[in-house]
Amino acid sequence: QEEKKQLTLKVEELERKLETTSAQNIEFLQVIAKREESIHQCQLRLEEKTRECSSLARQLEIAIEDAKKQVEQTRERAISRERAAQSKLLDLETHLSKTKAELNQLRQSKDDAERRYESRLQDLKDRLEQSESTNRSMQNYVHFLKSSYDNVF
Repeated sequence: QEEKKQLTLKVEELERKLETTSAQNIEFLQVIAKREESIHQCQLRLEEKTRECSSLARQLEIAIEDAKKQVEQTRERAISRERAAQSKLLDLETHLSKTKAELNQLRQSKDDAERRYESRLQDLKDRLEQSESTNRSMQNYVHFLKSSYDNVF
């Protein structure tokens, strides 16, 4: 009877441990479910940010192409104007002073246009650098998330 009593106590103790372990397992499963949901949400945010970065990159490429076209058009216009001014200079030697003033005006216009477009190009470069920095930050964040989840599991 004493042995039976001890065995009964051991069985009861083991049943309590089993209940405790089962409760812990349920808690662990809940924690895992929450973490999986968190991972899923992070993946969705990452996909959204990736799409956003791709869109910004496309917009930046379009803006750079537009800027190049505008610079080329301005350059062609300036060359055309300069040729016209030289032609007028040969044809209108009597109006030399007027032609010189016009040529100086054209050169100043060309310089102003080049300064504007150099400024715009620098701005685009700065935005590209900022975008690349954002990409690097996001990649570091993704790496951090991966290592964190690796450490957790």
